[in-house]
Amino acid sequence: MYETHGTVVGTVITGPVTRSNAAGDEFLSFRMASTVRRRDHATGEWRDGSTLYLTVTCRRRLMAGVVQSIAKGDPVIVTGELRTTEYTTRDGIARSDLELSATAIGPDLARCTVVLERAPRTGDGGAATPATEQVATASLVA
Repeated sequence: MYETHGTVVGTVITGPVTRSNAAGDEFLSFRMASTVRRRDHATGEWRDGSTLYLTVTCRRRLMAGVVQSIAKGDPVIVTGELRTTEYTTRDGIARSDLELSATAIGPDLARCTVVLERAPRTGDGGAATPATEQVATASLVA
């Protein structure tokens, strides 16, 4: 009811990994970082500020697209529900982590270019079968 939705622009810092929870549901997760950049008006130079680190999780259809399209180092824009996850480490230390349960993920076109492979259309004007859905691949701008 009171979910917190947000969008984070940043960089993937770990490769996406498929996992499963205690109920046996599969999900994909990766870590991302988002660093604030501000222009110093006195010198005109850009300066890095603090960095936000968070875990991104994907489920169902989004999982398949992320596996094929996103890799460590890619600039991304992620939208979804933000929540804090609390856990205990193997050493017995209580920790918390910021998690973004993604509803949409895409490349940050300000920092990369994308080649979109479109699914062929069927003769009746409808889209092709789900097995041939659109797949995007990203490559960094030189």
